[in-house]
Amino acid sequence: MDSSTNGGDLEVGGRWLEDSRRWFEGALERFLPHTDLGPPALAEAVKYALLGGGKRVRPAIVRLLGGAGADPAALEAAAVAVECIHTYSLVHDDLPCMDDDDLRRGRPTVHKAYSEATAVLVGDALQALAFEACGGASRGAAAMTVALARAGGGAGMVGGQILDLEGEGQDLDLASVQEVHRTKTAALLGASAELGALAGGAEGARVAEARQFGLALGMCFQAMDDVLDVTGDAATLGKTPGKDVGAHKGTLVAAVGLDAARLEAAQRASEARSHANTLGLGPVGLGLIELLLRRKS
Repeated sequence: MDSSTNGGDLEVGGRWLEDSRRWFEGALERFLPHTDLGPPALAEAVKYALLGGGKRVRPAIVRLLGGAGADPAALEAAAVAVECIHTYSLVHDDLPCMDDDDLRRGRPTVHKAYSEATAVLVGDALQALAFEACGGASRGAAAMTVALARAGGGAGMVGGQILDLEGEGQDLDLASVQEVHRTKTAALLGASAELGALAGGAEGARVAEARQFGLALGMCFQAMDDVLDVTGDAATLGKTPGKDVGAHKGTLVAAVGLDAARLEAAQRASEARSHANTLGLGPVGLGLIELLLRRKS
């Protein structure tokens, strides 16, 4: 363990994540009644996806980087936006034409609970909902929208999904796997930190530093995902373990082995700690990093 972290930080991080989860559920309750989710069949499926629980890591990052001086309405709008993008990506990732999974957050995936066509449209609706939330923010709406679009598009999450699909059955080297991680997962965590900083009124260098913190944290998060796909179980993970191995995906574990994958996660956590210290995120920021590094689900 890095000397800058300890069990106390871990406990603080756990409390922060749980408190942020409750804060975010309240934000959703305030946001959803004021937006039109479409015909009842679509609205029901959107709510099934969006209200299905989860750790709510990305909203927690938004809240953390916003700080005490953030505009509350802008912070909530940013948190809703990033979680809508994340949820849409999960719905589409689970489709038979993508990662083909039947379990998400301990429940049937959207295409199993409803239909494949409904799941596609739910993802489409959630993406639009994200930009509705972001564009309506009371502070930094334009900059937030650009940052979210950049992270969620071809140069970010969607591009990463293509790279992930292309890597199936291939013997990817470390650099290739890292590029998948950077785009498919880390880009959105970077945007979460960036949007939080913007909601807090940050500019220039601090926004860039926030993005780098989120990117490092995202690389750590995805490295642990690859580890947990090998070492976890369905009851703990809330999704099907061993899917990456079964699909012959180019994962970090496949590229460098389990021990080196764990080391990669630790190195990325160390990078995140450096950025957290520069940003002055304190025990909460350090604890959140440690929590994600040590997670079991």
